[in-house]
Amino acid sequence: MTPAPDIWRHLYNTVLFGYVERTVMLIGGIGLGTFIIGTGTAWLVTMCRFPGRGLFNWALVLPLAVPTYILAFVFTDQLEYAGAVQGTLREIFGWRNRQDYWFPEIRSMGGAITVMTLVLYPYVYLLARAAFLEQSVCVLEVSRTLGKSAWQSFWNVALPLARPAIVVGMTLAMMEALNDFGTVDFFGVKTFTAGIYDVWLNMDNISGAAQLASVLMIFVVVLVVLERMARRGQRYHHTSSKIQALPSYRLRGIKAMLAAVFCALPILFGFVLPASVLVSYAVVFFDVTLQANYL
Repeated sequence: MTPAPDIWRHLYNTVLFGYVERTVMLIGGIGLGTFIIGTGTAWLVTMCRFPGRGLFNWALVLPLAVPTYILAFVFTDQLEYAGAVQGTLREIFGWRNRQDYWFPEIRSMGGAITVMTLVLYPYVYLLARAAFLEQSVCVLEVSRTLGKSAWQSFWNVALPLARPAIVVGMTLAMMEALNDFGTVDFFGVKTFTAGIYDVWLNMDNISGAAQLASVLMIFVVVLVVLERMARRGQRYHHTSSKIQALPSYRLRGIKAMLAAVFCALPILFGFVLPASVLVSYAVVFFDVTLQANYL
């Protein structure tokens, strides 16, 4: 493959550093988001008892079945200026135009991070939940015997023991984000992946696109190296023969309600909302699909 020096010089002087910056911001935001949602929900359904726990235990995996670009389309359709949410708000409060109120822009870096986090957090959830289930009951009982609260036991004992699995899940989610093109292109976020397509299709330079793709592989290598460094080569042994089940904590009142809401929101926005919108579109536009020119 021959070099493309003109393309490299042009990219270096214009958009290359922007590609790198936005790519780092994207995978960093997704890594943080998947850690918070995936680890938090895994701990709640594994170690706490609250209404809906049995349902959330398996339903939290469902968003993984939704393509990110489908969720991006649904969110944009509902949250853009002409969408249902802003239209309803204008009717309720009497706002006439965009200058009368502020609403977050869905087609942005924040929107891309939010959408992709809602789809990719199950990677962390599945691995974190498995790690929590494999932990020795004795370790957690010793922590409680020493006077540690449930939160302190999670932060000081359970989380460090589950760290290798959580880091692997975050790495998988960030690699998926690096590979995504549809969502970032739809939201207008020019990451490295979007840059590869731009050089390939708009500049008609497949050689330059291939060279950019090889640079993208550096991000993958960096993620793998960071994952290894985060684990520091450690492998934790979990006993598989438990005399007792893991101690669980019953949540009551406001705590139980907050736990249920925290587990329900990712399912609602990551699966129920897009599935409902797609089903409604299928019903409303069913007659269109029967027309010959549609086929």
